[in-house]
Amino acid sequence: MASSGAPVTIGILFSQTGVTAVLERAQRQAASLAVSQVNSEGGLLGRELHLLDSDTASDPARYKTEATRLLDLGADAIVGCYMSSARKAVLPIVEARNSLLFYPTLYEGFEYASCCIYSGAAPNQNARILADYLTETHGDRYFFVGSNYVYPYESNRVMRDLLSNRGAKVVDEVYIPLNPTDEDIAKVIALIRNAGPVVVFSTIVGDGAVRFCSAYDRAGFDRHLQPVASLTFGEPEIAALGKSAATGHIKAAPYFSVIDSPANLAFVTAYREKFGPDSPISAEAEAAFFQVKLFAEAVRRAGTTDRASVVRALPTFSLEAPQGTVRVDAATHHTHLWPRVAVVDESGTFRIVRESAKPVAPDPYLVEVEKLPPVTLASVPSGGAN
Repeated sequence: MASSGAPVTIGILFSQTGVTAVLERAQRQAASLAVSQVNSEGGLLGRELHLLDSDTASDPARYKTEATRLLDLGADAIVGCYMSSARKAVLPIVEARNSLLFYPTLYEGFEYASCCIYSGAAPNQNARILADYLTETHGDRYFFVGSNYVYPYESNRVMRDLLSNRGAKVVDEVYIPLNPTDEDIAKVIALIRNAGPVVVFSTIVGDGAVRFCSAYDRAGFDRHLQPVASLTFGEPEIAALGKSAATGHIKAAPYFSVIDSPANLAFVTAYREKFGPDSPISAEAEAAFFQVKLFAEAVRRAGTTDRASVVRALPTFSLEAPQGTVRVDAATHHTHLWPRVAVVDESGTFRIVRESAKPVAPDPYLVEVEKLPPVTLASVPSGGAN
């Protein structure tokens, strides 16, 4: 706990350089926006909320050393990490120091840590609705391609099961380096072409995802018939790729910047006033934003930054996030979120085509995912949500 009069501090673990910086920069910006808003509302416990920054350079070892440095500097909690390899590197440090990591990125599930609050989507909050949508609208043949680290392997294992349960099949599954060469990508493009009519499910992340989708566009695939579907490829990657090359891509996530609600309008307006009118906003950035607000409200309710007290306070309230009302589940430390599916239209903007009518409870171990009734869907106008 910070001493009396000292600022409450949050350490930020996001890459400003490296292969995943294309989307971690947006997460960092969103977290800093939340910190500034908390301070404009009076701070925490009568003190300023202070941000301790870092550049983890997309390197799991760097996340570990930077987490240690931030905690040595007095961080009361850590916000950050994108790749699962980074999260797994940081968790032992956070646990040993009796601190708390707020993790804002979707991940493969099958994890619980007493020192971690997971505010990104678990597989039942994104993969399930995507599997439903794809098999109902794009047939039964799928080609998996991913980056060579833990999340793609585990995410593909879950997605394979979901597709199989819906009568679909995976014709091939290929992995490429996190920082692939042009030759690595060209080999995958050739394999996809030889596979015949398939939907591509991509778990390539960061700059590699942008380069892969650029090559897919240049290869001339009809993305209305053979789209690239993903749980990760969002607005920052579209901005890096270019609008025309992104048309037809599909993503499942709890948040898209086109959500029509007062809370999201306020968030998007504030974000773009601070970082520029064309600044892309991803689901992972929105999670980084609202988890800072979750931490702040829990500290207010607990009256302390002590980890045990904050963890006890977190499940006792709901928060109106840009995606909708969210809350932390006491049993799993994961968050109730709003599954959605969106398609990139001709203007390079996501158009929501399917969304839950209510928040979905996290099921990180997929204990009940296929036993539960289908996700209750909200009505989406034929033109999509704007």
